[in-house]
Amino acid sequence: MLTITNHTLEKLEMLLKTTGYKVRYEKGNFKTGACLLQHSKIIVVNKFSGLESKILALSELARDLEMDYNLLDDKQVAFHQQLQQIKLEL
Repeated sequence: MLTITNHTLEKLEMLLKTTGYKVRYEKGNFKTGACLLQHSKIIVVNKFSGLESKILALSELARDLEMDYNLLDDKQVAFHQQLQQIKLEL
């Protein structure tokens, strides 16, 4: 289970940024916490969402995206694998 802290949010952001995704926080009428813009590596997160919503949205996207483990360090690989396990438990 992920802890709902700013540190967890930062780890998710760094994981995505390391693999080439740009995470942006914007205002808007989002129904969910985040979205992946079609055919680009930009993730837009509703800046008015709570911390838990941001973490859940980014973790869901990170689980579903193809990750090149060659770009990640050992801690990031372990974190991504932890995210994959959380998906299996749900």
